[in-house]
Amino acid sequence: MGIVALVMAGGKGTRMKLAQEKPLIKVCNKPVIEYVLTALKNTKKIDSVIVATTNCTPKTAKLMRQLGVQVIETPGKDYVSDMGYVVQTLKLGVFLAIAADLPLVRGEMIDAVVERYERCGKPALTVAVPLEIKAKLGMCIEYSFKAEDKDVVPVGINVIDGRKRYGDEWLDQDIYLMNIEELAVNINTLSELQLAERLLSQNRVL
Repeated sequence: MGIVALVMAGGKGTRMKLAQEKPLIKVCNKPVIEYVLTALKNTKKIDSVIVATTNCTPKTAKLMRQLGVQVIETPGKDYVSDMGYVVQTLKLGVFLAIAADLPLVRGEMIDAVVERYERCGKPALTVAVPLEIKAKLGMCIEYSFKAEDKDVVPVGINVIDGRKRYGDEWLDQDIYLMNIEELAVNINTLSELQLAERLLSQNRVL
C-alpha cells in the first residue's frame, strides 16, 4: 500500500536574491517543484501528494491548485514545525516528506527510500549523500553529520510515522546513505541553479 508524499514548498529562497518564489524557480524553463511532482507521479509507493505552502509562497499554492494537487498552508515558522503542523492537522500516518527544490530526483529513487523505510523497523528515516559528492559538485554545505563513519549531508527527503510522538526533536531514525549525485542537487544559490540546468540539459543519467 502506498503512502502520502508531503512536498515542503514554503521557503522564501532569500539566498537566490530573486523575486520569484523558490518552488517556482525555473530549471530549464520548468518550475523546480514540477520535477518533484513528476518524480512522485512516477512511483509505485506513493498514493497521494500534498503540497505544504506558507504565506511566502501564494503563487505556488495557486499553481498547485490549478494542477489539481492538494494544498495546505502552514504557519511558516520553520521546516520542522510546519511539517509537524501538517501531521497534526491532517492526522497523517506514515508519510514521505520531500523538499520542493530537488529537480533531478526520480521516481525509482523515491521508491527505494520507501522500501528502505519499510525494512528498517524505525519510526523515521533520513536520506543523506556523502559530503564528498556535494563538494565535488561545488555545492554549498550548510550542515553535515557522521553516518557509517562518513561525513554526510541530508538531502531533504524523510519518511516519518506521524502516529508516533512528533515534535521538534527527531524520532529514532535510520540514515539511508545514497551515493547518487542527483539527490545532492538542490537549489539554494544561482550557481546551484546553473548546475541543475547543466545536468538536466545533458540529460545525464548517473
